[in-house]
Amino acid sequence: MRTKSHKRLVEIAQAKARKLHPRNRHQGCYDFPRLMQADPKLGSYVSVNAHGEEGVDFADPAAVKALNRALLQDHYGIQGWDIPPQNLCPPVPGRADYVHYLADLLAASNHTVIPRGKAIQALDIGTGANCIYPLIGASEYGWHFVASDINAASLANAQTILAANPALARQISLRLQPSPRAIFKGIVRDDEWFDLTLCNPPFHASAGEASAGTQRKWKNLGKLEMKAGLNFGGQDAELWCEGGEEGFIQRMISESAQIATRCFWFTTLVSKSASLPAIYVALKQAGVQEHKTIEMSQGQKQSRLVAWTFLNSVQQAGWRKLRW
Repeated sequence: MRTKSHKRLVEIAQAKARKLHPRNRHQGCYDFPRLMQADPKLGSYVSVNAHGEEGVDFADPAAVKALNRALLQDHYGIQGWDIPPQNLCPPVPGRADYVHYLADLLAASNHTVIPRGKAIQALDIGTGANCIYPLIGASEYGWHFVASDINAASLANAQTILAANPALARQISLRLQPSPRAIFKGIVRDDEWFDLTLCNPPFHASAGEASAGTQRKWKNLGKLEMKAGLNFGGQDAELWCEGGEEGFIQRMISESAQIATRCFWFTTLVSKSASLPAIYVALKQAGVQEHKTIEMSQGQKQSRLVAWTFLNSVQQAGWRKLRW
């Protein structure tokens, strides 16, 4: 018989699959029979509770990874997706939401028409071993991506995923960031222009804070303590940095001013609403022409993305005419 905590996990998973962007492919509950047909390996992690509901244990990183692999294969045709055990395992529905809201952001600047195809260039800052945003963005909208990271091993794993998906590999370029303190410098080349940038910044300000956050997740899932050798995935640079989310985004805004006319929309996820006041101050100090905060909701989780541009209305019109 399944515990109340397991039932709660299923309820949380179903809620996350409901409050999504209208174009998100992951509406409603997970169709496990279909997902297991797409990837039979998922079957070893699926169980049925006392109410006859199929689900996986979201406290098991291997189960979450198997679910992600099946979702990517079934909904996007992505083959051979895998990540090392120590790397961050992203929730696919939530990551897809960010991509769709970015498409809306471009559409709002293009007379409500979403710019699609290879002419659209996006930069993913900190793509990680999973390369999830470029994979979904290239699949859904045909955009071209530059995917950067400071970890060579993560990029090597991303390259393995791309090698299994040749069509997508032609749309995604991987670049190593040589400086751990830099964001755009060393990545954006002199002859490049980007229609948008995206980033899921490190959340925590220290390793200790990251560990405490993991413990809270385990308790929220009905576990008394974190199991030895298991966590929710994520290496240091994926989970924490000096200044945490707020400090990282402030540095990003400062650097973005150095390439002000080389990108239409700079964007980042912001997990903590408490980070917003300092971000708005940084945007004002950087002299942006316009900024937007777009709220997102995936079940019980509330997040948002902040977007800013240095282009005035005349420059935006010229950009549309030349690129879109």
